[in-house]
Amino acid sequence: MSVAVRRPGFIDKLRAHLELLDPVTWISVFPCLAGGVMASGAMQPTLHDYLLLASIFLLYGPLGTGFSQSVNDYFDLELDRVNEPTRPIPSGRLSIQEALWNSVVVLLLAIGLGVFLGLHIGGVRGTVIIVSILTALVIAYIYSAPPLKLKKNIVTSAPAVGFSYSFVTFLSANALFSEIRPEVIWLAGLNFFMAIALIIMNDFKSVEGDKEGGLKSLAVMIGSRNTFLVSFIIIDLVFAVLAWLAWSWGFTVAIVLVLIGLALNIVIQIQLLRDPKSSISFMKGTVEDGFGNAIGKSEVQEHNAFLRYQVANNILFLLNNLIVAGMIGAKYM
Repeated sequence: MSVAVRRPGFIDKLRAHLELLDPVTWISVFPCLAGGVMASGAMQPTLHDYLLLASIFLLYGPLGTGFSQSVNDYFDLELDRVNEPTRPIPSGRLSIQEALWNSVVVLLLAIGLGVFLGLHIGGVRGTVIIVSILTALVIAYIYSAPPLKLKKNIVTSAPAVGFSYSFVTFLSANALFSEIRPEVIWLAGLNFFMAIALIIMNDFKSVEGDKEGGLKSLAVMIGSRNTFLVSFIIIDLVFAVLAWLAWSWGFTVAIVLVLIGLALNIVIQIQLLRDPKSSISFMKGTVEDGFGNAIGKSEVQEHNAFLRYQVANNILFLLNNLIVAGMIGAKYM
């Protein structure tokens, strides 16, 4: 007796297309966009400026980041059969052709909106926005696509992510409302290095598939404990430089807050280095119950430990990052 297999309906397909764009990842660019806008000190409470703000979030979130995730799934089908078999393509919810159309449509929308915003702003600022989004889209493509496939090696993969998700987003959001502030270049750079540190640890989730696919992530090459150590050194240097910048810019309150954040981070980092698989268990409930749906879960113990650490680190860094950005903006108001 044969059992009828239900064909996916329109809503099922729509959900699969949305999942291919990986909405969870859109959040990663929002703090840099907010920081860039705050540091400009020039946004006005008008409908025009609110629409510009919504447009830049749409450009780099659902469209820009969405394209990078969609094209990554398209080219990583074989890896995802091992690492993430429930994703839309390996699970059969979307065909290869449907996934390709997903990428093409989102790419064209991103290019169109980016060029429109750049022409609307005009001048050097408009050029910054257009060049930034086009560069980010190109990097997103060659990150996953052969023959370059930047993600094959940590030396090229982590900087590519940091540049596209953090550096150009910060500059574009600043350019949307003002000339690029000198301080913003520093903050964009620090966010670039913070993204590198986090993406290095995020590779814990795909170690087995990376080994099979010949991808040289840091976790594959030097192991989990050493990968944590390298990432923590980068993160602590970012906090230290941010504290120095706050001092040089005369932001006394920010210096204290950044140093407190650095101290708390080091305490957590020491626990993780002692036990890379299951330490900072006090964060377990927070991640699984509070942030589980937002940042995901993993079957890999080191990756779960990273997710717990990421919650604490992001709160500490992003809070300080936005405070400093706000102080920069106030300086120019």
